[in-house]
Amino acid sequence: MMMVATGASAKIILVVGDSISAAYGINTEQGWVALLQHKLAVKNKSFQVFNESISGDTTAGGLARIDAALNKHKPDILLLELGANDGLRGLSPSIMQANLTEIIKRSQKIGAKVVLLGIRIPLNYGKRYTDMFYAVYPTLAKTLNVGLVPFMLTDVALNEALMQADGLHPNATAQPIMLETIWPYLTALL
Repeated sequence: MMMVATGASAKIILVVGDSISAAYGINTEQGWVALLQHKLAVKNKSFQVFNESISGDTTAGGLARIDAALNKHKPDILLLELGANDGLRGLSPSIMQANLTEIIKRSQKIGAKVVLLGIRIPLNYGKRYTDMFYAVYPTLAKTLNVGLVPFMLTDVALNEALMQADGLHPNATAQPIMLETIWPYLTALL
């Protein structure tokens, strides 16, 4: 789960997410999280990146394991990419929001700065549900004073050439694009 270390005094970035951050369907070293560690090393930033992402994870799963991950890694920055599987399962956006709120608060309690990586779900879930789902991320960013990448798959999700055959998971070619979408929101914290 650990990426290449960049030094004994390196600050810690922890990624907690689902299949999108776990590099589902591609080699782990091609995923955006591995590319992030490489980019930090190239830019001579003393950060160590740990990826605690699990394919299929929901916000409830993330909440169930956040304490162990925080205790293990003691991150300076948490990149939180959860919610897609809640949405795809039609779970309650209010429960999703409560779970993400608790993950963020626990992370902030240990001094970690948090960036939420927003996600969208297919429109076939209906306007009311998708509107409620989409509202969770900006609401949390505002009320809990955390960074927000509004949609981490911008420029990727609707481009078939950048998606795997399932239409849900980005392919290896999409990973650098995703990283470039996230990077500006992260640089402010580095």
